[in-house]
Amino acid sequence: MTDTTTSPVAAAVAAARETRTGALVGYLPIGFPDLSTSIDAAVALVEAGVDVLELGLPYSDPVMDGTVIQAATQQALANGFRVTHVFEAVKQIRAQVDAPALVMTYWNPVVQFGLDRFADQLAEAGGAGLITPDITPDSAADWIATSERTGLDRVFLAAPTSTDERLRQATAASRGFVYAVSTMGVTSARASVDDAARVLVGRLRDAGADSVCVGIGISTGEQVGEVLSYADGAIVGSMLVKSLADGGVAGVRAAAESLAAGTRR
Repeated sequence: MTDTTTSPVAAAVAAARETRTGALVGYLPIGFPDLSTSIDAAVALVEAGVDVLELGLPYSDPVMDGTVIQAATQQALANGFRVTHVFEAVKQIRAQVDAPALVMTYWNPVVQFGLDRFADQLAEAGGAGLITPDITPDSAADWIATSERTGLDRVFLAAPTSTDERLRQATAASRGFVYAVSTMGVTSARASVDDAARVLVGRLRDAGADSVCVGIGISTGEQVGEVLSYADGAIVGSMLVKSLADGGVAGVRAAAESLAAGTRR
């Protein structure tokens, strides 16, 4: 069963389920198009109705990100992004808005920075935890122990191709929610959300998951509403990143408002 005992993320998702149809989780990379603007954009997301922030740590070798997010993170790296900017951003964002902030990061930057050092600085900045797309629970003993020590949430991913045993592992190890990948492939906006997501959420419920959020392919308020008919949260990334690239902070605020309308249907 997903551990929700002390999770600020699970509490935010549960509150959204009580007051609306579910939670909206919004992704943006830190440092895009520059550090200051990325902070302002994250604050705008929350003010527009996003319940949980997913803040991406730019990385040179992404395995899950599609072209929109890859371009944004490459720009952030080219502009001089450093890992410590994530902690600075989280601290400034949390000083302005109350939504929990998860950091989405590939595992190598955490290892290179030092796991305990990374976790301690994230907790000190007011971060809620990590989404880790490229480690599985059975290979994450050090992270699980560190997150227990620091109280940080840990979100593992589950895919339509995952075995029942893998789903049970992800459910047992996750705290905050389990990230259900709607379809195989990389992140991007899609015309429709794969039906496999509904099946996967049902399998995760059978595995004991209390809180499941669906990501990849969601880009409209209608799709948010569709996902929230069977899941606890909808995660949107590429559409928000493109809106920030095209329209700045005002553009991403308007995009988040249109997505948040899907939580009120």
